[in-house]
Amino acid sequence: MNQTYTAVVKRDGEWWIGWVEQVLGVNAQEESRELLLTSLRECSVRL
Repeated sequence: MNQTYTAVVKRDGEWWIGWVEQVLGVNAQEESRELLLTSLRECSVRL
């Protein structure tokens, strides 16, 4: 069963920050948007 999640992604200076709205504690900070999205996906899969 596939679930759909909403990631909030923002640029903060030189960093990209983001979190998954539906899952408390899934957040990340990376140097690129692509790395950030990968990190958020990996955190979401582990739950």
